[in-house]
Amino acid sequence: MKNIKLFESKKVRTHWDDVQESWYFSIIDVIAILTNSPRPRKYWSALKTKLQSEGSELSQIVGQLKMKAEDGKMRETDVANTEQLFRLIQSIPSPKAEPFKRWLAKVASERLDEMQDPELSIDRALENYMNLGYAENWINQRLKSIEIRKELTDEWRKRGLKEGQQFATLTDIITNAWAGKSTKEYKILKGLKKENLRDNMSNTELILNMLAETSTKDISTATNPKTYEESKEVAKQGGNVAKVALIELEAKTGSKVVSSINAKSLLKKNKKGKDLS
Repeated sequence: MKNIKLFESKKVRTHWDDVQESWYFSIIDVIAILTNSPRPRKYWSALKTKLQSEGSELSQIVGQLKMKAEDGKMRETDVANTEQLFRLIQSIPSPKAEPFKRWLAKVASERLDEMQDPELSIDRALENYMNLGYAENWINQRLKSIEIRKELTDEWRKRGLKEGQQFATLTDIITNAWAGKSTKEYKILKGLKKENLRDNMSNTELILNMLAETSTKDISTATNPKTYEESKEVAKQGGNVAKVALIELEAKTGSKVVSSINAKSLLKKNKKGKDLS
């Protein structure tokens, strides 16, 4: 399970390993936070060399996992589990070291709690969005969109489809069908780089995207596609359901649904007491 954790509003890419029951954290992201270095990769390279010269085994036991890079592609990056990261932080002089350690312990504890009570993960997502300044009605839509997305990806897994490129291609087909843009083009329109596209959608965009994804899931369940190519056709059909709704809505309102408005704009409107739709 890959997701993003926030430390003082800064993103840390993470991965939960169900087999090992352990979190893995992107070392580059952690170094960027602790050092404020504009070149965290170079800092990590130099630190690894230093650790090796000192005879430390730490630089040799860290692993690599594919995580989403700034360009949106899945790339191998160095990761460390909680124990390794605690040891690594000791080698990085930083005033943020102690608060980061406390945050790290909290993340580990919260995951164990969530395994006992899955509703806690929803509560914490709600808290994170509220802390970032999103309006409650937008947050409700966003949490629902997460549920719908999981239902769709679970359906794809049942069909034997592969996470990564196949999931990304199917998502692009859905988005292109209803919004007229690939995920990459949509993010460019909104001026995004590594930010999450759904976190930068308006209420209406979220609703139409949810309609497209839940339609894709329902059509897939009903038609039982046997191949990846058949699932691509289903993805297009699901996106087209939302496209029909978009066309009718734009005809009634005279306004474009897909826009360049991003989270910064949404949060600014929220501070002024306006609705995010």
